[in-house]
Formats: sequence, C-alpha cells, structure tokens
Amino acid sequence: MARRTHMTELGCIACDNLGDLGAGREGWLVENPNVLTALDTHSLGLANKSLVLVLDWSNGSDPGSNQVKILPTLSPIEAEYISAIEWLVFDDVRVLALGTSCGYLLIYSLSGDLIHKQIVNRGRIVKLRVRGTKRDLVEDTSSEEVCVVMPGVIARFDGSDIQSMLQRWFKETRTDFWGQTSKRRDPEDSGSSFGRLPYQLWNVSKYGSCADAAITGIMPPPLMELQSSQRYYCAVTIGDDAVISAFRLSEDRSRSIVGAILSKVVPVTFSTIASFSKMIWRSEQSTAKIPEAKPQPFARASPLTCLKDHPRKGEKLTLSPSGTLAAITDSLGRILLLDTQALVVVRLWKGYRDANCLFVEMFVNKDKATSKSSYYEHVKSDYCLCLAIHAPRKGIVEVWQMRTGPRLLTIPCAKGSKILQPTYRFGLSMESSSSYIPLEVFFLNGDSGQLSVLNRSLH
Repeated sequence: MARRTHMTELGCIACDNLGDLGAGREGWLVENPNVLTALDTHSLGLANKSLVLVLDWSNGSDPGSNQVKILPTLSPIEAEYISAIEWLVFDDVRVLALGTSCGYLLIYSLSGDLIHKQIVNRGRIVKLRVRGTKRDLVEDTSSEEVCVVMPGVIARFDGSDIQSMLQRWFKETRTDFWGQTSKRRDPEDSGSSFGRLPYQLWNVSKYGSCADAAITGIMPPPLMELQSSQRYYCAVTIGDDAVISAFRLSEDRSRSIVGAILSKVVPVTFSTIASFSKMIWRSEQSTAKIPEAKPQPFARASPLTCLKDHPRKGEKLTLSPSGTLAAITDSLGRILLLDTQALVVVRLWKGYRDANCLFVEMFVNKDKATSKSSYYEHVKSDYCLCLAIHAPRKGIVEVWQMRTGPRLLTIPCAKGSKILQPTYRFGLSMESSSSYIPLEVFFLNGDSGQLSVLNRSLH
C-alpha cells in the first residue's frame, strides 16, 4: 500500500546569499529571533537586523534562483534595526513593507528602491499585520488595512491609501517591480515625496504593554452613540500583564481628513521648494531638507474586557480570515481559541509550548473533494476552516476542525522548520476571482532549504 503524503514539495531556497542570514548552522531559521520571514504566493522575504533577501519563483524557476538583496538605510546612532517584515500585494503590484526598532515604516520595491518612509510612533514595531474583509451576504461592510503593532500601541493604515501612493510611484518610475531600470531617487530623499500616508493611532497600554495585537474588524458603536457616523474597530491585544485584552477603537475622522490633506500638500510643497532651490543654487553643497514629520496624537481607545491570569503571559496571536476567531498561544503551553465578537474563549488546548498557529481551509468531506469534475471551480463553501498547530517540541503539525471539531490530521515536521502563510491580497474579491483561493499552509525547512505546501485534501 502506497504511503499517504500530505505535503507537496515546491522547491529549494538554498543559495549563497542565505549565508548572510546565518544559514549553514543547524536551526538558524527558528532559533534566532532576529531572522524574520514573510511569504507571498510566489515570493519569500527573509530578513535579519540589517539585511533583506527576496527569493522569487513566479516564473516557474526554483525559489533560490531569482534573488534580490535589500540593504535599508538605518540609523547607527540609535542602533536601529529591522523588527518586522510583510508583503503588500495589490493586483499585480507587490512591494515589501519593513518595520524598524525606531518606529519607521519602510516600503521597498522588489528591485530594492525605497518607495516610502514614515514614522508611525516612537518605539519598536513588533508586527505588520495585513488583512481585509469583503462585503458579502455575511459582512455588510468592507475593510482592508495594514495594522502596525508596537508595545502598547496600534496603528491602522487604510489599504486604499497605500494603493493610491503606490500607483503614483509606479506611474512616475515606470518600473515593472522586477529588475527593469527605474528612475533612482535623490540620495537625500527620505522616500516620502508621494505624500505622508494618513493613519489612525491608538494607545492600548491600559492593561500593560502588548506582545502582539490585531484589529479584528468593524464593530457597532456604543449604545449611546447609535446615530454616530464614526466607524469603530475592535482590537484584541495579548501580553505579559494581561493574557487577553479587548478595546473599542474610535476613528477620529476630523483628524484623518485634516491629516490626509496636510500629508499630501505639505510634502509636495517642500519638495517643490527644494527642487527650485537646487535649480537656482546648484553651487551650494547643502540643500533644504523636508522636515521630519512627528508622530500624531492618539485617537480614543475604550477598554472592553481583560483577562489576567498570573503568571500566564500571552505570546502570539493569529486571526481567522473573517476576524471572528483568534488563536492565542501563552507561556504555559496553552492555545486559546477566542471568539472576537463575543470576546469569549470557546476552546482550549494544553501541552503545546512554543507552538505556532495558522488558520487553513481544507477539503474535509471526501465525496465533495473527489466527486467534482476537473472543470469544476471550487467555491468557499467547499472548504472547511481548520487550525494548523505546529508543535516544534513534539516535531508535529496537527490540523483541527473549527470551532469544536476533531483533530483531522497529524503529520511529522522536521526540526528547524517554520509554518508560513501567504499574505492577504488587497482588492481580490469573490466576484472577480474565477475560482476561490483558500488559505494554505507552507512548510519551510531552514536546515535543508526545502519549501512545501500542505495538501488541501485530507484523503
């Protein structure tokens, strides 16, 4: 009887440049907390404190054959380093977003050009989280965003604002984002000449500094503000002092509008003045620089609930596609499944120290997975939401059916491996896609360089 396989190998990322990130030493990918990873459908970004390496296999080549190295300009005075990495994908435009230990958001093209640089808030950026919800029969509103997580602080950038800025950059440089000659920036340009991105900023440190956080979605206004035109978001944070905390975030529309106007007018004005200065006084060695923008004030964040259970500490948080479920790992080896709408823990797993979780969509019904013709285009209802739990101490990955279903699968996972998931793709709607693209889980073995994907069918 043939051995059943649950993973499909995609290729090997092994290349000489990986040595700059520490490759060659056993466990380099998982044991060094400064090695960061971000996955797109056909690209992998790896970073350490000062270097980013992009591997691409979109043309069908091996993952390690097409490489781009990015060396961000970081402040040596403040010992600034790369602290977060994530892909931003808009249709056929892909860029790489970096967060730094000094609170800067950097956006780079795949050819290594700095597109945008902006201060979010003073402090280390812990995570860049990209997500969105589409308007459908269940959701009556749509929202796409980049959430910037810092200790005790959450910032939200609207996806449409980032897309608009990228379109302006793309139009000006006329580059295809993969190696064609582009118009290089002036070395003195900070990367923000296309306007400062408007964003919202909230202080969520009421229950202590947070280790991770997420905006789970849009929530109804308070009872006394039912007629309010403001939009409210729900945020869930985890940390040392409070395992789980939840906040209602108020969108400060007045500040957003004014900030948006100023962010577009002021940089252009200063850029124009600087350009004229260079034309008139070419002989001068020093030119006027655009004054660095300061972080904006906080909008209102109202606490909703808090779970304190000393000495338990929240460690990592993962959201489901809709944002209605969150898997939270803690310092005692437990995994909590949180209903983010009711703010209630609906399931608990024990004995999973150092675990990592990702939501995945799979075929669970064998008849549904095999009876469809080869011409059938699968829809969302064909898939079942599951939670993949990587337990590195056990050397396995388990797949559990949501919310209260059984364990469907247990597969071995080599030591030194990470589970990864492609980033959310902005603007991809159900109507525009010919076939539904489910959530998948990828396996990256740092020691062998092998990249694999978990098969969608369990049978």
